[in-house]
Amino acid sequence: MRELRYNPLTGQWIMVSAVRRNRPWRPRDFCPFCPGTEETGYGWEVLLLPNRFPMLSFDAPKPEQEEFYIKARAIGQCSVIVETPEHELRDLDELPKKQMTKVVELWREVTAKLMENSRVAYLAIFRNKGEEIGVSLTHPHGQLYALPFIPLKARLKIENSRNYYHRFGECLFCRILKEEANEERAIYENESFIAFMPFFASWPFEIHVYPKRHVQYLTQLNSKETRNLADVLQVATGSLNEVLERDMPYAMMVFQAPFKGKYSFYHLHIEFYPILRDNRKIKYTAGIELGTWEFTYDGIPEENAEKLKEACRRVIKRLNAEGRCL
Repeated sequence: MRELRYNPLTGQWIMVSAVRRNRPWRPRDFCPFCPGTEETGYGWEVLLLPNRFPMLSFDAPKPEQEEFYIKARAIGQCSVIVETPEHELRDLDELPKKQMTKVVELWREVTAKLMENSRVAYLAIFRNKGEEIGVSLTHPHGQLYALPFIPLKARLKIENSRNYYHRFGECLFCRILKEEANEERAIYENESFIAFMPFFASWPFEIHVYPKRHVQYLTQLNSKETRNLADVLQVATGSLNEVLERDMPYAMMVFQAPFKGKYSFYHLHIEFYPILRDNRKIKYTAGIELGTWEFTYDGIPEENAEKLKEACRRVIKRLNAEGRCL
């Protein structure tokens, strides 16, 4: 069974898929993403593979309707983005610079392709890292979900940025950039992007990445901006792995504008949600967060931002020594 179920209380679609129960959990003697498997073959640098246990499919059957509740076809695409043939790399910061750029180029190419599909309303490109997050396969990879609807969080961001634009005549994200640039929460910047801990951080070491130029889609980035995005993502992930002197489990999400409609007031951005408070403690989303969707922050964001900046300086020194900085 594969279907979408509508929650009338929140306006959200729930993706239901029985096939997800069959996905493997960290197999020790086999990796489906390494070169030479039936799915991967040889001679590739980055690879887009269909998810073998998808929540969505363009061939999803039409579900039987309920008397009161609403169901819909689970139309869409779930894919895996294999970021490197190398199995043992820990994170994006360990990729060669050219390899990381190829990953971003793949994001841009798949965005352009799925934009042409009239059944796709929104593209979610994301990355999960670490056993604590629930990553089932350890080979470096990201994922994408091509959705037939706009998810609730993206809708809220769009609504708030539209309202701000109508009221003040400027992009809300561009204003946030002005506030965060050169502030104590700014962590790293290059010519095209800035990485910072937001004033309104929910996670202890949360990082947001904004392009300095006002764009809505990855497809609008030029070649230099693509390389600069690869650079800032490597520094951000390196800083997360350095700040507590251990691998940081996190989720990462790329926010682009929806594919249907006009969103000139919106702004491409990327968010990292690291789940550790210190190197032995997880920031759990417990009662108040799960029950109200309102986060608590244990500590002071600016103090954790300073820790990230110190980690960032060590990462840049290491990348320079390895010849992998811009």
